[in-house]
Parts: sequence; C-alpha cells; structure tokens
Amino acid sequence: MKRSEINNYIREAKEFFAEHGFNLPPWAFWTPENWKDKGESEVVRNMLGWDLTDYGKGNFESLGMILFTIRNGNLKTGDAKPYAEKIMIMREGQVCPMHFHWSKREDIINRAGGNLAIKLYGSDDMEKLSDKPIEVSVDGFIRTVEPGGEIILTPGESICLEPGMYHSFYCEAGTGDVMVGEVSAVNDDNTDNRFHDPLPRFPEVEEDEEPVHLLVTDYGKYV
Repeated sequence: MKRSEINNYIREAKEFFAEHGFNLPPWAFWTPENWKDKGESEVVRNMLGWDLTDYGKGNFESLGMILFTIRNGNLKTGDAKPYAEKIMIMREGQVCPMHFHWSKREDIINRAGGNLAIKLYGSDDMEKLSDKPIEVSVDGFIRTVEPGGEIILTPGESICLEPGMYHSFYCEAGTGDVMVGEVSAVNDDNTDNRFHDPLPRFPEVEEDEEPVHLLVTDYGKYV
C-alpha cells in the first residue's frame, strides 16, 4: 500500500471515531517527530496504536480493515496484563477474511453504525473448516450455528469467539459502516492468526510521502 493511501485512511478513521463519540488516547495523534524522544514504552513494546492491512492483496476497499489497539499485554516479555482492547472500522464492501486464533478468546462488539455480519465455522483436527454445527455465545446467550452460518450483530450486541473458531466479518449490506470493538485475551498478530487461505497480516508500505501517524509496524524505524 502507498503511504499516501494509509495516511488518508487514518484521516477518515479519525473523523469516523469523532463522529461516533469514541475518543482515542492523546498519543494516537502524535506525529513521527513527537515520537523521537519517547524511547521504550508499553505502547511500542506491545504494538499499541494504528494498524491497517490489505492482507497483501492490494485491494483495501474490499479486503482490508483499519484498527487501533488501545491496550495489550505481551506474552513474550512477561507483561502481566492478560487482556487487550481494539477499536476497528469496517466499511461497507470490506471483508475481514476467514481465520481463527490458536490461543486468543475474544468478544467482538458492534459499538456503533450499521449491522455487523459474522460468518462462522468450527475447525477440525487438521485445522480445516468443520462440517459440524457450533455453539456460540451472543451477549451471554448460547446459539447453535450451522457451518457457514451468520450471526448479525446490531449496535450494542456482541459475540464471544473461542480459540479454534473460524470467523469472517463484514457489514450487512445496506446498513452502513460499523465501528467494531474487540475485548480479548492478549493479542499477538505475529503468531496467533490462522488464516484459512494463507495471507500476510501486515502490508508492504510504499513510502511515497511521510507518515501522518505511525503504524505499529513503524515503531522500529521511527522510535
């Protein structure tokens, strides 16, 4: 992805969060220059902050997502914080592809906007899509979902996704963009994502202009 595209998507995301009354921490708005004298921090160590991906396909408008990690622990460094929180934006037409996590349990929450559709499968012993129904908790109530079935979350509703549960999500057509929350166990996007069709998690960036704000993958270069 071009840096100019990333910068524009971040600008749009800030407007979307502000429109829906979701306030980001002050450091979300720092420039690369602001970061230069900050040194080591939990933000850098645990990959908090702006994150954007097109899953290596170069078509962000249909396969991609922008998110902001607000808090997170770190299993590798022994950080005692056992939880993570993210805020994400799904635009109509975008898809987060089918994947599961080996260790992370997560609640996905429709915070505002349109309706969020989540397609679900279990996984078998070979980590393929299971042909068996699964049970899933939606706001504390168990539902049985057939393989490939959908759960529709309206604003305020949430679903608990267990480790090994394949899921893909996107906006229900015609309902508008969605602000998606995630509250989970510690998140590690480098080692805990199992995509059904292998995909890279982080994009290659073409530096055609300077960053407006740093992505989590920029910290090694700028901080």
